[in-house]
Amino acid sequence: MGSENAERADALMEGLRRQAAGRLTLFLGAAPGVGKTCAMLTRARELRRQGLDVVIGFIETHGRSETQALVEGLPQVPRRLTQYQGKALEEMDLDSLLARRPAVALVDELAHRNVPGSRHERRWQDVEELLDAGIDVYTTLNIQHLESLNDVVHQITGIRVSETVPDAVLERLRDIRLVDLPARELIERLNQGKVYLPEQASQALQAFFSPSNLTALRELAMQTVVAHVDADLRETRTASGLGGIAIQRHVLIAIDGQGQSEYLVRAGARLAERRGAPWSVITVDTGHSADAVPQGDDLRRAAPARRPIARAEQQRQMELDKAFALARNLGGDTEVLHNTDVAQALLDAAAARGARSIVIGRTRERPIARVFNRTLTQQLLQRGARYELTIVSTPQLRQRSHRLQDLAGERLARGEPTLIAVATLGAVATAAAAEKLLGLQDLTPVFLVAVLLVASRTRMLAAVITAVLCFLAYDFLFIEPRFTLLISAPRGVATVLLFLAAALIAGRLASRLRMQVIALRAANAHAIAMQNLARRLAKAADLGGVVAASSAVLQSALNAQAWVRLRGESGPPAADHLLDEKDRSAADWSEQNAQPSGRFTDTLGQSAWWFLPIHSGEESLGVVGLRFPDGMGRLSFEQRRLAESMTEDIGQAALRARLVSELETARVSEETERLRSALLSSVSHDLRSPLSSMIGAADSLQRYGQDMNEQDRGSLLDTIRVEGERLDRYIQNLLDMTRLGQHGLTLARDWIGVDELVGSASRRLQRYVPDARLETRIASGMGLIHVHPALVEQALFNVMENAAKFSPPGETIRAEVRPGEGNKVLIDVTDQGPGIPENERRRIFDMFYSVERGDRGQHGTGLGLTIVQGIVGAHMGQVEALPGPDGRGTTIRISLPMGEQPIPGG
Repeated sequence: MGSENAERADALMEGLRRQAAGRLTLFLGAAPGVGKTCAMLTRARELRRQGLDVVIGFIETHGRSETQALVEGLPQVPRRLTQYQGKALEEMDLDSLLARRPAVALVDELAHRNVPGSRHERRWQDVEELLDAGIDVYTTLNIQHLESLNDVVHQITGIRVSETVPDAVLERLRDIRLVDLPARELIERLNQGKVYLPEQASQALQAFFSPSNLTALRELAMQTVVAHVDADLRETRTASGLGGIAIQRHVLIAIDGQGQSEYLVRAGARLAERRGAPWSVITVDTGHSADAVPQGDDLRRAAPARRPIARAEQQRQMELDKAFALARNLGGDTEVLHNTDVAQALLDAAAARGARSIVIGRTRERPIARVFNRTLTQQLLQRGARYELTIVSTPQLRQRSHRLQDLAGERLARGEPTLIAVATLGAVATAAAAEKLLGLQDLTPVFLVAVLLVASRTRMLAAVITAVLCFLAYDFLFIEPRFTLLISAPRGVATVLLFLAAALIAGRLASRLRMQVIALRAANAHAIAMQNLARRLAKAADLGGVVAASSAVLQSALNAQAWVRLRGESGPPAADHLLDEKDRSAADWSEQNAQPSGRFTDTLGQSAWWFLPIHSGEESLGVVGLRFPDGMGRLSFEQRRLAESMTEDIGQAALRARLVSELETARVSEETERLRSALLSSVSHDLRSPLSSMIGAADSLQRYGQDMNEQDRGSLLDTIRVEGERLDRYIQNLLDMTRLGQHGLTLARDWIGVDELVGSASRRLQRYVPDARLETRIASGMGLIHVHPALVEQALFNVMENAAKFSPPGETIRAEVRPGEGNKVLIDVTDQGPGIPENERRRIFDMFYSVERGDRGQHGTGLGLTIVQGIVGAHMGQVEALPGPDGRGTTIRISLPMGEQPIPGG
């Protein structure tokens, strides 16, 4: 059930992704001349009549009148003229088409190769950019241009098609339309000159356009359409929660870089496509070509620092790189495995991926290995009983043995003969000395050590050669009769044969151990680099920190100049100055289209930098630029995988930093808006109310003062005075808060008695709040404190006024002064109100903060206690809100340092 839900979710997500981007409609034909372009133009004219904005991006009429007639009346984007080798060539103006943003763009000949110097090498890349921009595209394609069918078409027609389209492009199809003509009718059109000129038509009839070829190509086109219709049906039913269609499982394709890798990739991809199954391509590095792929610490060294690589090994690596690139273009995954047991590595990989089918090339048939059931095919058949094994043979199989012989010869010419000779001669000399000086009779361990020494430093073949040479030297020099290969005693025969067997076994074990160490080094180097990146990114607090950390780690791990740009933040400055306008254009394109560009790619390959997009899901976050040494011809698989993995982690860190920044901005904005609203509320209510009372009283005096008695006039004048003093207190609070906020408060300290401060604040409270009942308790022996008298009195008054405001009428406010720990004085002011909730006691000292119940209510500016906190804090004291005695009311406690008491008369 969980698997079905996951498949349904994947199908829904794929549907949403397709709806967000532009949709591709493909008019597919078996051969040129079947009417693909005419069918596309006819459909475009229908859409035009329905009111859709349809624009021609590029149409090739080939001089056909019926095609030209369909073009007339449809809007076109002017073509771009490009100079190449002294000729002006026309190409589609991609930028103008993107700026025009039609609903549907018509782009003919999807497999077309663009003029060198264009943004993209192939037209299908232009189409992908249009789709990413949300523009629907109608295009045409002949079946022979499909990448996975390249070898099949070559076998059918004998012609190798150079302009191909990756199968992954067809994954973006909204609709596929087969435009078909019987072979006889297509040949008639060719004879009538409706496809090619007469001289070209006659040549085509003799080569490509034979009836047998056309029939086979029609079958391929129909199979392709059926496969995509079937895939759409499965996705639709899965997204709708309908069952009944079994989805095929993973297909694993194994390659070795020995002349048939690309052929195997295409064949395996085609098999997986017919079954609607995911697929991947792997190669197993057994250590026989350890110099080909940098391992372990070699990840940190550039290609020129490594030992020279033999020509055959370079060809093998180039073939693997091409096969991996082809697999990625076709939509498959790639991986390099390290294991001395190829069969077990393939079976483990198949089990990990849930594969049902394993595709391999035909292996070499070694007679001895075949006798002992040790060929790769036999081992897979014996161990992998539950897998379907597909063996693909290629025309290059005969050349493989010669190439391997050349490879072995070249490797032996690279220094291994020297090591073999030194080890063998050293073993002979050591054995002679041990026999003469120490009297040893069994010299087998001496020669065995020599074999182990060679096996631990080279490959298995060198160890075998060393074992054979040591065997011959041991027999010739130390077994009776000496200086012959004859052995007189049966015991001697057993000794040398057992030595040979032990040497071969030990050599194989040592070679396998060496490969395991190499694999561990590679995995350890990858893990250390990723761990270092994660540690540095975890400390980055913002995008600037992410840029600095990621660029430093990339440069250290990959031994390349690194440049990172995230949301306008770029660095490091040293690399920033190395990018010219061409490089920045490639970086911008990579970021906008979420695809690699620059060096080692087919897009804007003139740049010396390799750019990788940083993205999270469908959102582009930035771009990473890497500049490897100029002499480096290609990237190894390990380097490419490490760079891509690091880029993914950088994207996650950038997303985290951006989210943190957005949350902080939102919090500040919310706080600012809350303060603004509180201030406006205060101005509109607490400041306006006194003004209204004063204006009303003054107006009454002006209008009716002559008719009023002395008592009424005095009452109005008292109102004006009291409200004016109230207004003065509010304004003074605002001014004090401004001074505290700007750090402009200076303390003119003086020695004053605590009882005097409390008494002054009490008398002031009685003047402003005559109805307040205040009870003070001052512990005996309270001395003087060193404070700013006016400011501390203002703080005490604010606390008392706040308590009086929210105590019920007639209730007593208590002010208690007593000594505290650490030479401090504690002043507690307790009201009899409903109290303040525990979770809001700390917030009552925030500016403009007011609770709807408790000591703050909805009255006042919300600045009183904030000013208290600022004044007390300036005196190095503390203020806090505590629950009142017996759980009733609230106690505001002020703690102030007393300071050293002055000496009388001093």
